[in-house]
Amino acid sequence: MIVVAGILRLTPEGLAAVREVARATVTTTNAEAGCIVYAFAEDIREPGLIRIYEEWESREALDAHGKAAHMTVWRDALKTVEVKELQLKLVETASVEPFA
Repeated sequence: MIVVAGILRLTPEGLAAVREVARATVTTTNAEAGCIVYAFAEDIREPGLIRIYEEWESREALDAHGKAAHMTVWRDALKTVEVKELQLKLVETASVEPFA
């Protein structure tokens, strides 16, 4: 399994400007083959801060996701606003088990 986690920091106005594209990106991505979960969550303590969390069945599925048309739309939307910070980390794991 591949896990991608990180943050996207925009101005509150920038987030408002791309919110609908972000919603469509999340919805479309969750329907992709190999996507286990893809989520954006706005941090209530810091307007404009989005926490990103993804789980993928394989590196190939993640690579295909990066080439998808809706990801081009998302990247283009981000070019229209000030991106203050974008940090993503990828973790590849051999096994996953319930914690509790």
